[in-house]
Amino acid sequence: MSTAMPFAADTTLLSDVTAAVRAAGRTLLDRSTPHVRGTGLEEIVAEIDANDEAVLAVLREPLLTARPGSRWAEDELAGGALPPGEWWVVDPAEGNINHVHAMSEWAVTATLVRDNRPVLTVVHLPLTGDTYTAVAGGGAHLDDRPLKVSAKTDLGAALTGTGQASPREDITTFRRIGESVTAMLEAGLVVRVSVPATMQLIHVAAGRTDAFWQFSDVRSGLVAGALLVAEAGGTVTDLAGEPWSTASRNFLAAAPGIHAATLDVLSPIA
Repeated sequence: MSTAMPFAADTTLLSDVTAAVRAAGRTLLDRSTPHVRGTGLEEIVAEIDANDEAVLAVLREPLLTARPGSRWAEDELAGGALPPGEWWVVDPAEGNINHVHAMSEWAVTATLVRDNRPVLTVVHLPLTGDTYTAVAGGGAHLDDRPLKVSAKTDLGAALTGTGQASPREDITTFRRIGESVTAMLEAGLVVRVSVPATMQLIHVAAGRTDAFWQFSDVRSGLVAGALLVAEAGGTVTDLAGEPWSTASRNFLAAAPGIHAATLDVLSPIA
């Protein structure tokens, strides 16, 4: 099969995936409230689960139908490589904790991963109506506008970010996050620590911020942003500087002009 054939098929698929993700976004938007939902952990978890179930009810079948033979990665908090073939890696409410707490940073994401390489992604922000898309080899876009990463070359002028992948990560990861923030506060200009990862990565792809790193391999929070940043001209690696894949244990997406300097700061911590 020629390399042009998968690209052409993926480009044709994009409109169907975009429509499905936007429809799912309307479901998540209908569930949003101007007040916090839940005060105890059990209540918060129940609200998060209800969001996921409501969105998946309208998103799963359209995606599987749009790509016959594709499979579904069931656990959105799972990491590591997937078996060969095509998989949908979806976060029905990326930034679910923000949604439940009446904050604005949440989205619906769907990414087609082929043989552990993200090849198509759609990230829809229901509150603003913005839709970020990318197809491998076809660039990254915000609606119809091409995205391009930052042209910065001075880490000292860089706006960077990180965050945790899940609430129950181990203490070693939490310590690394803290050490990395301290190190980057000294080396860079400003550090944002927030969730979810995808919401930070769309800013890297759009050139609004300059780098994002994470000490985690949770696929659903990284695959969409990895493709968007790469297709916008960014550099996506692990914290050893090797090309990132779903099997990588950590993650860095950065503007090319500051990638090496960012690695110099973070690789001793990883």
